[in-house]
Amino acid sequence: MAQVVLKDLVKTYGSVYAAKDVSLTVNDGEFVALVGPSGCGKTTTLNLVAGLIPITSGDIIIGDRVVNDLDPKDRDIAMVFQNYALYPQKTVFQNLAFPLQMRKLPKDEIDRKVREAAKVLDITHLLERKPRELSGGQQQRVALGRALVRDPAVFLMDEPLSNLDAKLRVQMRSEIKRFHQDLNATIIYVTHDQLEAVTMADKMAVMNGGLLQQYDTPAQVFANPVNMFVASFVGSPAMSLVPLEVSSTNGITSLTSAEGWHLPLSAENARKVANARSKKVVLGARHSTIRLHKEKLGDAVPAKVYTVEPTGDITFVQAFLSGAIVNISLPPSVIVEPDEMVWLEFDQDRIHLFDGETEMALRAE
Repeated sequence: MAQVVLKDLVKTYGSVYAAKDVSLTVNDGEFVALVGPSGCGKTTTLNLVAGLIPITSGDIIIGDRVVNDLDPKDRDIAMVFQNYALYPQKTVFQNLAFPLQMRKLPKDEIDRKVREAAKVLDITHLLERKPRELSGGQQQRVALGRALVRDPAVFLMDEPLSNLDAKLRVQMRSEIKRFHQDLNATIIYVTHDQLEAVTMADKMAVMNGGLLQQYDTPAQVFANPVNMFVASFVGSPAMSLVPLEVSSTNGITSLTSAEGWHLPLSAENARKVANARSKKVVLGARHSTIRLHKEKLGDAVPAKVYTVEPTGDITFVQAFLSGAIVNISLPPSVIVEPDEMVWLEFDQDRIHLFDGETEMALRAE
């Protein structure tokens, strides 16, 4: 396996940037997920690494080689696509053997590599079947196996689970994670599903508009989003974002709504909002950090229930708060109804504060 380094990678189509100054390092044996909404640049970045499209500027380094001008076959990479791309007329064995036959490897070596890959992926019993006789999950394993037999330096995966149903996606997430752990493989994995990234990757690169927004471990991205886009994209349900204004009375700094309620801030949070460019500040909070009360209590602020979604062990409530929708999670024993007035209490140690103009996270200095 090998390290992959992207340095100031740029891809333009005319005046449009599909990828703009993307720089990151994927360490040897690391699983990195490129994640973001459709059109954010993640697949473009993967295709640049693969050599499927030419770069406009920047460098791609795989191992100790700059591969900018190398053909895909010379980059020592293997790709797994969302459509599996299996040959329908060939058996599983023949599908796995094909890339090795193209290299003109000896027949006994091909047989050994195919059977080793099949054993790793638990598809030995499928070797004589045709793709049409396989389930979606089995076809995906074969696609992984075809990449595995090549013994590449880097695996590139482009939304490989998007064609599977929800239950099978969960199962295959575990399979790919185990595949990575067993082989200590270097993997760059593209997905629009942030849950896939959070559950499988060592690091995640959150992209939007061709720009790399944040690159860190999933835990760090979830806990410390650098801006409002990352905060709203990572997490399910998404982080709630409420636009407010900063006010100060008798030395107490508060967030104030257009409706007139005030939320006093802790000393640390007051230091954060002091760094905002203007009085406009956005309050961010995860559903699990908000407490819902049936009556006014302490610094809780008034909201109106919009929807109630029981899921069994947790009930998710959406409520209107100062023109925004706020997500709250409750135990099923707490009963609330749509249009009911409630009060929301925010945990000062776990709220996030963003500059209303730049949309960047505010930090205490």
